[in-house]
Amino acid sequence: MEKILQALGTLGLPRPTVVATIRRELAALRTEEAVPEFDGVVKRIRAAVDHLRLTRIQPVINGTGILIHTNLGRSPLGSEAIETLAMIAANYNNLEYDIVSGERGSRASYLEHNLALLCGAEAATVVNNCAAALVLILRHFTSGEKPEVIISRGELVQIGGGFRIPEILEASGARLREVGTTNNTSVQDYEQAINPQTGMMLKVHRSNFFMDGFVESPVTEELSALAKQRRIPFVEDLGSGAMVGTETNPGVEHEPTPAEVLKRGVDLVCFSGDKLLGGPQAGIIAGEAKLVEALKREPFFRALRCDKLILSTLQTTVDLYLNGEAENSIPVLAMMRISPSELRTRAERIIAALGGLPLKARIGESKAQIGGGTLPRSLIPSITVEIIPEGMALSACAARLRSGAPPVIGYISGGRFTLDLRTIFPRQDPDVVRAIQACFGPT
Repeated sequence: MEKILQALGTLGLPRPTVVATIRRELAALRTEEAVPEFDGVVKRIRAAVDHLRLTRIQPVINGTGILIHTNLGRSPLGSEAIETLAMIAANYNNLEYDIVSGERGSRASYLEHNLALLCGAEAATVVNNCAAALVLILRHFTSGEKPEVIISRGELVQIGGGFRIPEILEASGARLREVGTTNNTSVQDYEQAINPQTGMMLKVHRSNFFMDGFVESPVTEELSALAKQRRIPFVEDLGSGAMVGTETNPGVEHEPTPAEVLKRGVDLVCFSGDKLLGGPQAGIIAGEAKLVEALKREPFFRALRCDKLILSTLQTTVDLYLNGEAENSIPVLAMMRISPSELRTRAERIIAALGGLPLKARIGESKAQIGGGTLPRSLIPSITVEIIPEGMALSACAARLRSGAPPVIGYISGGRFTLDLRTIFPRQDPDVVRAIQACFGPT
């Protein structure tokens, strides 16, 4: 064991972690017919340790051109939110303490107040993600004698990670009453489905796909009127959490905001905090005060509540919107606004710094995507750095860049390794250059 540890050298991982990996690999080797020499054993163990090291959560450079990349942590936080996160994490705080009275206080009251303002709602609250928000809503409204939720077949969508809306709904204990068809649902379909067991009506925004052709669905105002007439709660899962007019950016369509949806008569809306809102992972619920308060009284609410770090970071993010500073301070919003000419200037500097390396580099054009199951038809004009390695396979080039520090993530297309600069921060340009130099430099 000690001999192997000495041969491995410094690996930047806790010793017990390395020892456990060595033991696991040695146990696997003992089951094989041919055992390599000592150097071969060390090489295999080093590869296993390196693989484990790369699975740690760490910063990466996102050159994919997908702004809200679920696999890469969705929306990055702004500097103000990061400062708040560091300050709250390093100190005690008034999470559940009323500074005025000196007694126990309510969690997130300031945040909930400002979220309601931002959404144009009577009240708002927060849980740990949007799926949790939907489950909480369903558990409350479809319990007891009214277990059914009415939803259009055209909205039984699949979201990230293979999760499907029908499965999430059923996990809450609700019973689905599907209406209409995939491409055509009417108000009459909803009306005919209402019965004494109907607990709520649900509308799911098609945020991650679109349908064209012979497609029809009722507008929110029509469904709201029906729900109010029949005294049934009407909820919309909006998903993306846009708070500003996305259509002001070139190539980007309009995404409905919670304020717009609530004005159309929806009783409650839920959406994600780490998509277009640009905050931490959270599920936000906004709407009628009596319904929000009822959800907060649910025993299950405690299992879904957020901690001090999420609440304080989201609080700062919401304040940026209320102060009119979001579009310049929220990274995902700022990324949408960068001009192609600015990106081209950066690309020229990066390529100039790669001179002398065994590769061909050129500036390309692309269409960046919003990502995160948001605005699927929106494509933003962007600029790329395209690399053709000499004497190295494209897959090997991509693998080397992924294993660097920090990892650089791009994509292979048209016989080139491509980095889209719209999703790379300007401060990361020197890191990109160093990573490419290390990839093609002496080994």
